[in-house]
Amino acid sequence: MASIFSSIYLSRPPSLPAIRCSFSFPLRSKRASVDSLACRCGTSSNNDSNSGASNIFGVSTSSWCAAIGTLGFIDSAYLTYLKLSNSEVFCPTGGGSCSDVLNSEYSHVFGVPLPMVGMVSYALVTLLALQQAGMGWPLELGEMNIRFLLLGSTTAMATASAYFLYLLSTKFAGTTCLYCLISVFLSFSLLLITLKAYTLENIQKLVGLQLSIAAIVVAVLSNSYMMVSPKIVGSSDITLDPYVTEITKQSNPWTIALAKHLHSIGAKMYGAFWCSHCNEQKQMFGREAARLLDYVECYPDGVGKGRKMALECAIPGLEGFPTWIIKGKVLSGEQTLQALADASEFTLDDSNALASVQD
Repeated sequence: MASIFSSIYLSRPPSLPAIRCSFSFPLRSKRASVDSLACRCGTSSNNDSNSGASNIFGVSTSSWCAAIGTLGFIDSAYLTYLKLSNSEVFCPTGGGSCSDVLNSEYSHVFGVPLPMVGMVSYALVTLLALQQAGMGWPLELGEMNIRFLLLGSTTAMATASAYFLYLLSTKFAGTTCLYCLISVFLSFSLLLITLKAYTLENIQKLVGLQLSIAAIVVAVLSNSYMMVSPKIVGSSDITLDPYVTEITKQSNPWTIALAKHLHSIGAKMYGAFWCSHCNEQKQMFGREAARLLDYVECYPDGVGKGRKMALECAIPGLEGFPTWIIKGKVLSGEQTLQALADASEFTLDDSNALASVQD
């Protein structure tokens, strides 16, 4: 009897799709040994559970996850750099910044720096997505195992991001951390793209698993921060009167000529008296050249409660200090002198240098 069924199975017309049935029974023949034939009703081309090739704008979900995971890894790596070096590329307009968040009591989970946890999480998602796309390491995980791992990891990441977004809006009110918000956006994007590979029926079956993962993540984070008392002082809780930082470095002919050129084309530097990067930018020019710059102080009355940014600084929509506006181009953050020269199309010959010194 087994040989009859086997011969029927092997000699089916090639033009018909393979029919999968909902029962199983043993088969054994001389040429091949098959323990059981187990299938579901329907053609193999419509097997939803084995499909990992859902597309968004013609690109597979696994490719999307790999790309977004890579962006998240880069973002987390930069936050890790800020955490370990205690530095930023520019000073935020409101005073509070990513450094305030990263140096707070909430920047660790059981002693592990939070950005490093993000790096590992994004790296895991990226590797799983590459494996699903057939470009990963040669491990026998299986399509379903990869999909469940992706679903679990992206659910955990989105839950953690929502938790930290709540902390950012309540514990750090008035603080701006653009890179933290980017990480939140990427985490939720990964979850939504991962769910795209499932049917609505499958999602309904997996809701319980996702809720369990979310509950575990919230419980772990809450337990980690149970004894935390935030020590951060928001920009609205402090008051600073304006002061002048002395520029000690001496200018050279090249920096003086560059400053004159920037002034002649209407280039402006927007900054704040309390911004260390603004003072370092002026030090690059030197004492004499810095006086020639069109510098706009955005907090002429000081910073703190009841003291507002100057209207001239609010109009361009500045993200941080220093910010240069040169020929309509916006350059955020501390710039090298060569970058300013290139942006302003500045060139210098010996005659110009001599004229600058004489002036």
